[in-house]
Amino acid sequence: MKLTYLGTGAAEGIPSLFCQCDYCRRVRARGGRQIRSRSQLLVDGELSVDFPPDAFYHAARLKADLSAIRYLLVTHSHMDHFYAHDFILRGYKYAHGMTSPTLDIFGNAEVCEVFRECTRRELREEIAAGIRLHEIRAFEPFTFGEYRATALAASHTSREPFVYLIEKSGKKYLHLTDTGVLPEETFDYLSRVSGKAGAVTIDCTFLFDRADVVRRHMGLEDNARVLSRLKDFGLVDGETKVIITHFSHNSAPSPERLKRAEREYGVIAAYDGMTLEF
Repeated sequence: MKLTYLGTGAAEGIPSLFCQCDYCRRVRARGGRQIRSRSQLLVDGELSVDFPPDAFYHAARLKADLSAIRYLLVTHSHMDHFYAHDFILRGYKYAHGMTSPTLDIFGNAEVCEVFRECTRRELREEIAAGIRLHEIRAFEPFTFGEYRATALAASHTSREPFVYLIEKSGKKYLHLTDTGVLPEETFDYLSRVSGKAGAVTIDCTFLFDRADVVRRHMGLEDNARVLSRLKDFGLVDGETKVIITHFSHNSAPSPERLKRAEREYGVIAAYDGMTLEF
Protein backbone atom coordinates (compact mmCIF):
# COMPACT_ATOMS: atom_id res chain seq x y z
CA MET A 1 0.00 0.00 0.00
CA LYS A 2 1.10 3.53 -0.74
CA LEU A 3 0.12 6.17 1.84
CA THR A 4 0.16 9.87 0.96
CA TYR A 5 -0.42 12.30 3.82
CA LEU A 6 -2.10 15.30 2.20
CA GLY A 7 -3.04 16.98 5.48
CA THR A 8 -1.50 16.47 8.92
CA GLY A 9 -2.95 19.25 11.07
CA ALA A 10 -5.77 19.33 13.57
CA ALA A 11 -9.07 21.16 13.02
CA GLU A 12 -7.56 24.65 13.16
CA GLY A 13 -4.63 23.91 10.84
CA ILE A 14 -1.11 25.25 11.41
CA PRO A 15 -0.79 28.19 11.55
CA SER A 16 -4.23 28.32 13.10
CA LEU A 17 -6.64 30.35 11.02
CA PHE A 18 -7.17 33.24 13.45
CA CYS A 19 -4.28 32.67 15.88
CA GLN A 20 -1.51 35.16 16.64
CA CYS A 21 0.43 33.09 19.17
CA ASP A 22 4.22 33.05 18.94
CA TYR A 23 4.29 29.61 17.35
CA CYS A 24 1.76 30.45 14.62
CA ARG A 25 3.63 33.68 13.87
CA ARG A 26 6.88 31.73 13.46
CA VAL A 27 5.23 29.19 11.16
CA ARG A 28 3.83 31.95 8.95
CA ALA A 29 7.30 33.44 8.69
CA ARG A 30 9.11 30.15 7.99
CA GLY A 31 6.54 28.31 5.85
CA GLY A 32 7.63 25.00 4.33
CA ARG A 33 6.77 21.74 6.07
CA GLN A 34 5.70 23.54 9.24
CA ILE A 35 2.48 24.57 7.48
CA ARG A 36 -0.11 21.86 8.11
CA SER A 37 -3.50 21.59 6.46
CA ARG A 38 -6.47 19.61 7.75
CA SER A 39 -6.41 15.82 7.85
CA GLN A 40 -6.60 13.76 4.65
CA LEU A 41 -4.87 10.53 3.66
CA LEU A 42 -4.70 8.91 0.23
CA VAL A 43 -4.20 5.15 -0.08
CA ASP A 44 -2.88 4.02 -3.47
CA GLY A 45 -4.16 7.24 -4.99
CA GLU A 46 -7.76 5.92 -5.14
CA LEU A 47 -8.93 5.63 -1.54
CA SER A 48 -9.21 8.72 0.66
CA VAL A 49 -9.67 8.70 4.41
CA ASP A 50 -11.58 11.92 5.12
CA PHE A 51 -12.14 14.92 2.86
CA PRO A 52 -11.45 18.28 4.56
CA PRO A 53 -12.08 21.87 3.48
CA ASP A 54 -8.40 21.95 2.49
CA ALA A 55 -8.94 19.45 -0.34
CA PHE A 56 -8.67 22.28 -2.89
CA TYR A 57 -5.27 23.17 -1.43
CA HIS A 58 -4.20 19.52 -1.63
CA ALA A 59 -5.07 19.39 -5.32
CA ALA A 60 -3.46 22.73 -6.15
CA ARG A 61 -0.39 22.75 -3.90
CA LEU A 62 0.39 19.04 -3.63
CA LYS A 63 -0.84 18.11 -7.13
CA ALA A 64 -3.19 15.42 -5.82
CA ASP A 65 -5.64 14.09 -8.42
CA LEU A 66 -8.81 14.17 -6.33
CA SER A 67 -10.85 13.01 -9.33
CA ALA A 68 -9.00 9.68 -9.08
CA ILE A 69 -10.55 9.00 -5.67
CA ARG A 70 -12.97 6.12 -6.15
CA TYR A 71 -13.62 5.43 -2.46
CA LEU A 72 -13.92 7.72 0.55
CA LEU A 73 -13.95 6.51 4.14
CA VAL A 74 -15.14 9.20 6.55
CA THR A 75 -14.16 8.99 10.20
CA HIS A 76 -16.87 11.40 11.38
CA SER A 77 -18.91 14.39 10.28
CA HIS A 78 -16.87 17.21 11.85
CA MET A 79 -16.14 19.87 9.25
CA ASP A 80 -12.35 19.41 9.31
CA HIS A 81 -12.76 15.75 8.29
CA PHE A 82 -15.80 15.90 6.01
CA TYR A 83 -16.49 19.05 4.03
CA ALA A 84 -19.40 17.75 2.00
CA HIS A 85 -20.17 21.05 0.25
CA ASP A 86 -17.33 20.48 -2.22
CA PHE A 87 -19.01 17.47 -3.79
CA ILE A 88 -21.49 19.68 -5.64
CA LEU A 89 -18.50 20.47 -7.90
CA ARG A 90 -17.71 16.86 -8.83
CA GLY A 91 -18.89 16.94 -12.43
CA TYR A 92 -21.04 19.02 -14.80
CA LYS A 93 -19.22 22.16 -16.04
CA TYR A 94 -17.09 22.19 -12.87
CA ALA A 95 -15.05 19.08 -13.69
CA HIS A 96 -14.12 17.60 -17.07
CA GLY A 97 -12.27 14.36 -17.84
CA MET A 98 -12.31 13.03 -14.29
CA THR A 99 -10.10 10.00 -13.71
CA SER A 100 -12.89 8.14 -11.93
CA PRO A 101 -16.47 9.01 -12.91
CA THR A 102 -17.88 7.46 -9.74
CA LEU A 103 -17.27 7.95 -6.03
CA ASP A 104 -18.41 5.69 -3.19
CA ILE A 105 -18.62 7.43 0.19
CA PHE A 106 -18.73 5.28 3.35
CA GLY A 107 -19.68 6.74 6.73
CA ASN A 108 -22.00 6.48 9.69
CA ALA A 109 -25.57 7.76 9.77
CA GLU A 110 -24.50 11.26 10.81
CA VAL A 111 -22.04 11.48 7.91
CA CYS A 112 -24.79 10.49 5.48
CA GLU A 113 -27.13 13.09 6.96
CA VAL A 114 -24.47 15.83 6.74
CA PHE A 115 -23.86 14.95 3.08
CA ARG A 116 -27.55 15.25 2.27
CA GLU A 117 -27.91 18.46 4.27
CA CYS A 118 -24.88 20.19 2.73
CA THR A 119 -25.61 19.24 -0.88
CA ARG A 120 -29.41 19.47 -0.90
CA ARG A 121 -29.65 22.92 -2.48
CA GLU A 122 -26.93 22.72 -5.13
CA LEU A 123 -26.19 19.12 -6.09
CA ARG A 124 -27.18 18.65 -9.73
CA GLU A 125 -28.77 15.36 -10.77
CA GLU A 126 -26.00 14.54 -13.24
CA ILE A 127 -23.40 14.94 -10.45
CA ALA A 128 -25.45 13.02 -7.90
CA ALA A 129 -25.64 10.08 -10.32
CA GLY A 130 -21.90 9.50 -9.91
CA ILE A 131 -21.86 9.57 -6.10
CA ARG A 132 -23.02 6.60 -4.03
CA LEU A 133 -23.53 7.04 -0.29
CA HIS A 134 -23.18 3.99 2.00
CA GLU A 135 -24.12 3.92 5.67
CA ILE A 136 -21.81 1.64 7.65
CA ARG A 137 -21.73 0.42 11.25
CA ALA A 138 -18.97 -0.32 13.70
CA PHE A 139 -17.40 -3.80 13.63
CA GLU A 140 -19.20 -4.83 10.43
CA PRO A 141 -16.59 -5.43 7.67
CA PHE A 142 -17.43 -4.28 4.15
CA THR A 143 -15.69 -4.61 0.80
CA PHE A 144 -15.14 -2.31 -2.18
CA GLY A 145 -12.80 -2.82 -5.13
CA GLU A 146 -9.71 -4.64 -3.86
CA TYR A 147 -10.24 -3.48 -0.28
CA ARG A 148 -11.85 -4.80 2.86
CA ALA A 149 -12.47 -2.32 5.66
CA THR A 150 -13.85 -2.42 9.16
CA ALA A 151 -15.06 0.67 11.00
CA LEU A 152 -14.00 0.58 14.65
CA ALA A 153 -15.39 2.57 17.56
CA ALA A 154 -13.25 5.56 18.56
CA SER A 155 -13.14 7.91 21.54
CA HIS A 156 -13.91 11.36 20.15
CA THR A 157 -17.59 12.28 20.19
CA SER A 158 -20.41 10.48 21.91
CA ARG A 159 -22.43 9.83 18.77
CA GLU A 160 -20.40 8.72 15.84
CA PRO A 161 -16.60 8.46 15.59
CA PHE A 162 -14.92 5.71 13.59
CA VAL A 163 -11.35 4.64 13.03
CA TYR A 164 -10.54 2.03 10.42
CA LEU A 165 -8.82 -1.27 9.76
CA ILE A 166 -8.12 -1.42 6.02
CA GLU A 167 -6.93 -4.55 4.21
CA LYS A 168 -5.71 -5.10 0.67
CA SER A 169 -3.84 -8.01 -0.93
CA GLY A 170 -2.99 -9.53 2.45
CA LYS A 171 -1.71 -6.24 3.90
CA LYS A 172 -3.28 -4.51 6.90
CA TYR A 173 -3.33 -0.82 7.76
CA LEU A 174 -4.76 0.85 10.88
CA HIS A 175 -5.99 4.45 10.72
CA LEU A 176 -6.42 5.69 14.30
CA THR A 177 -7.38 9.38 14.08
CA ASP A 178 -9.46 11.34 15.36
CA THR A 179 -9.55 9.52 18.66
CA GLY A 180 -8.36 9.37 22.20
CA VAL A 181 -7.21 6.06 23.66
CA LEU A 182 -9.30 3.39 21.96
CA PRO A 183 -12.36 2.06 23.81
CA GLU A 184 -12.27 -1.47 25.17
CA GLU A 185 -14.70 -2.77 22.56
CA THR A 186 -12.23 -1.81 19.83
CA PHE A 187 -9.29 -3.35 21.64
CA ASP A 188 -11.36 -6.50 22.06
CA TYR A 189 -12.11 -6.63 18.32
CA LEU A 190 -8.47 -6.02 17.36
CA SER A 191 -7.29 -8.72 19.76
CA ARG A 192 -9.00 -11.24 17.47
CA VAL A 193 -7.51 -9.97 14.20
CA SER A 194 -4.92 -12.37 12.81
CA GLY A 195 -1.72 -11.16 11.22
CA LYS A 196 0.12 -7.90 11.71
CA ALA A 197 -0.39 -4.39 10.40
CA GLY A 198 2.24 -3.04 8.06
CA ALA A 199 1.51 0.52 9.15
CA VAL A 200 -0.44 2.40 11.82
CA THR A 201 -1.34 6.08 11.62
CA ILE A 202 -2.17 7.41 15.06
CA ASP A 203 -3.62 10.63 16.44
CA CYS A 204 -0.93 12.73 18.14
CA THR A 205 -2.74 16.02 18.56
CA PHE A 206 -1.07 16.78 21.91
CA LEU A 207 2.46 15.54 21.06
CA PHE A 208 4.45 15.82 24.34
CA ASP A 209 1.60 17.50 26.23
CA ARG A 210 -0.77 15.42 28.31
CA ALA A 211 -4.22 14.80 26.90
CA ASP A 212 -7.03 16.65 28.68
CA VAL A 213 -9.66 14.90 30.74
CA VAL A 214 -12.11 14.75 27.81
CA ARG A 215 -9.78 12.26 26.08
CA ARG A 216 -10.90 13.16 22.54
CA HIS A 217 -7.34 13.03 21.19
CA MET A 218 -3.94 11.58 22.09
CA GLY A 219 -0.36 12.56 22.77
CA LEU A 220 2.79 10.47 22.65
CA GLU A 221 2.25 8.84 26.05
CA ASP A 222 -1.23 7.73 24.99
CA ASN A 223 0.17 6.51 21.65
CA ALA A 224 2.67 4.36 23.51
CA ARG A 225 -0.07 2.77 25.63
CA VAL A 226 -2.24 1.99 22.59
CA LEU A 227 0.68 0.54 20.64
CA SER A 228 1.74 -1.56 23.60
CA ARG A 229 -1.64 -3.26 23.68
CA LEU A 230 -1.62 -3.79 19.93
CA LYS A 231 1.81 -5.41 20.28
CA ASP A 232 0.40 -7.73 22.93
CA PHE A 233 -2.19 -8.85 20.36
CA GLY A 234 0.50 -9.48 17.72
CA LEU A 235 -1.07 -6.83 15.47
CA VAL A 236 1.96 -4.54 15.73
CA ASP A 237 5.64 -5.45 15.96
CA GLY A 238 9.05 -3.87 15.47
CA GLU A 239 8.62 -3.83 11.69
CA THR A 240 5.30 -1.98 11.72
CA LYS A 241 5.61 1.62 10.55
CA VAL A 242 4.01 3.95 13.11
CA ILE A 243 3.13 7.41 11.83
CA ILE A 244 2.00 10.24 14.11
CA THR A 245 -0.22 13.00 12.71
CA HIS A 246 -3.10 15.44 13.40
CA PHE A 247 -0.93 17.96 15.23
CA SER A 248 -2.31 21.01 17.02
CA HIS A 249 -0.58 24.40 17.04
CA ASN A 250 -1.05 24.40 20.84
CA SER A 251 1.56 21.63 21.14
CA ALA A 252 4.07 23.44 18.88
CA PRO A 253 5.10 20.57 16.56
CA SER A 254 8.37 22.19 15.51
CA PRO A 255 10.99 20.20 13.57
CA GLU A 256 13.08 19.94 16.74
CA ARG A 257 10.22 18.56 18.83
CA LEU A 258 9.19 16.11 16.11
CA LYS A 259 12.75 14.81 15.74
CA ARG A 260 12.80 14.26 19.49
CA ALA A 261 9.49 12.34 19.23
CA GLU A 262 10.88 10.15 16.46
CA ARG A 263 14.04 9.47 18.46
CA GLU A 264 12.38 8.75 21.80
CA TYR A 265 9.26 6.88 20.61
CA GLY A 266 10.42 5.22 17.38
CA VAL A 267 7.68 6.84 15.28
CA ILE A 268 7.57 8.70 11.96
CA ALA A 269 6.25 12.26 12.15
CA ALA A 270 4.06 12.95 9.10
CA TYR A 271 4.09 16.20 7.16
CA ASP A 272 1.88 17.45 4.36
CA GLY A 273 2.83 15.64 1.16
CA MET A 274 4.74 12.82 2.85
CA THR A 275 4.53 9.44 1.08
CA LEU A 276 5.54 5.97 2.25
CA GLU A 277 4.88 2.40 1.18
CA PHE A 278 4.70 -0.93 2.96
